Amino acid sequence: MEWDKLRTFYIVAEAGSFTHASERLNLSQSAISRQVQGLEDSMGFPLFHRHPRGLILTEQGETLHKTVSDVFVKLERTEAALKDSRSEEAGQLNVTTTVAFGSTWLVPHLRDFMEEHPAIKINLLLSDTEIDISMRESDVAIRFHAPHQADLIQRPLAMVNYHIYASQEYLDRKGNLTDVRDLDDHAIVSYGPEAPRPLRDLNWIINAGGAEPPRDPVLQVNNVYGLLQAVECGVGLAALPDYITQTNDRVVRVLPDLEGPQFQTYFVYPEELRNVKRIALFRDFLIAQVESAHFSE
Repeated sequence: MEWDKLRTFYIVAEAGSFTHASERLNLSQSAISRQVQGLEDSMGFPLFHRHPRGLILTEQGETLHKTVSDVFVKLERTEAALKDSRSEEAGQLNVTTTVAFGSTWLVPHLRDFMEEHPAIKINLLLSDTEIDISMRESDVAIRFHAPHQADLIQRPLAMVNYHIYASQEYLDRKGNLTDVRDLDDHAIVSYGPEAPRPLRDLNWIINAGGAEPPRDPVLQVNNVYGLLQAVECGVGLAALPDYITQTNDRVVRVLPDLEGPQFQTYFVYPEELRNVKRIALFRDFLIAQVESAHFSE
């Protein structure tokens, strides 16, 4: 399989037609068609179903396209790594993490980093659905679990602890708690069935103290920031991560000796970007921030 023909095949598959591929490659449609036909002849099977509205990959074409796509992604990563292996700190850094962590903890800390490194431009991608950094949809990620991909570097960042919180206004109305069994007499706000994955035991508050049957929440929310808002408004008690409450004077911890689950966070990035200076600077900055903020306390 000749590289030029594979490249042409890839562009045609991405474009969906010889016409659009011709515009991208600056070649005539007939030249592109001949290259694709030559590749099909050499392999002994068609790669596209041809019809007046465009081209559709055959089963064999789908298989080849996936492999060629992987090759192009690796080449792009290598190119980026070679360009960024210099000591220059300038450039864009794409960072992804969860909506709650990014909006409540990370964003307020970014100002210091941007002032220290004004040539680095941060593009923050917040999503509770994981963005695939192995496919360079983002450069780095802050994850609440260890990644499974072998080609990703993971640096333990901080431990996240969960405790139970309420607003002072709610406690003034409903009374303080002195024992875990007191939870039975209070309004509970918990995660809904669409709770973030793969975090475990997020709804431990409904079973805390061995409650049987589990406590019935008055409100379910699929996002930790929504839980915080509910607690602030006095809806009830909720189990929240300490990072989201550290600087929040609208909520107070109840039953302080009652510990919830812990989650290790990780700073994750592709192996190909190991030597990129701005990633190392951002990693070291985050480590210093979580240590100085007593993140898990």
